[in-house]
Amino acid sequence: MNLHFEELTGSDGARIGIASLDAEKSLNALSLPMILALSERLDTWAKDPNIFCVLLRGNGPKAFCAGGEVRSLATACREQPGTVPALAAQFFAAEYRLDYALHTYPKPLICWGHGYVLGGGMGLLQSASVRIVTPSSRLAMPEVSIGLYPDVGASWFLSRLPGKLGVFLGLTGAHINGRDALDLGLADACCATTSKTNCSTACCN
Repeated sequence: MNLHFEELTGSDGARIGIASLDAEKSLNALSLPMILALSERLDTWAKDPNIFCVLLRGNGPKAFCAGGEVRSLATACREQPGTVPALAAQFFAAEYRLDYALHTYPKPLICWGHGYVLGGGMGLLQSASVRIVTPSSRLAMPEVSIGLYPDVGASWFLSRLPGKLGVFLGLTGAHINGRDALDLGLADACCATTSKTNCSTACCN
């Protein structure tokens, strides 16, 4: 499934739920089983009165999440030309439901967006109530390069960027760094990669 869940308990008994994407070789690309399992666990934590906060992160040094696992989707589409394969319909419906659940999550939800944060990864980051980037962060909506349009809520967060920058990012798939994300309101804080306890709006300079 390429997901890891854990709970840390404080001295007063309050717990934090930690969900880690764990598909390092694919830069933590989201598969349908990962999306379904993450949705289920987030729902469980939302209903647990002893869980006070949730952290969503990705394992490995290169990426939080490089988007959806599109190879299997492309294969299914080639095998059924002119139709919408069941896998594609299930994948996108589940992914969009997950993003909505994050947007409306009833508890503080922190997303640690280090390294590559692309496509579906941007959907996760932008849906969180606290969006953290690092000096290594590279954010983009590169779907146009494979013939898709920016989804996962991108029509909402890109359209709120100044000028025509949202159109530019959507049509080119260009990357922005952590400093850009802070300046554009696509992140709330920057934390040094080597220290998850020293966060500010300045460390991405």
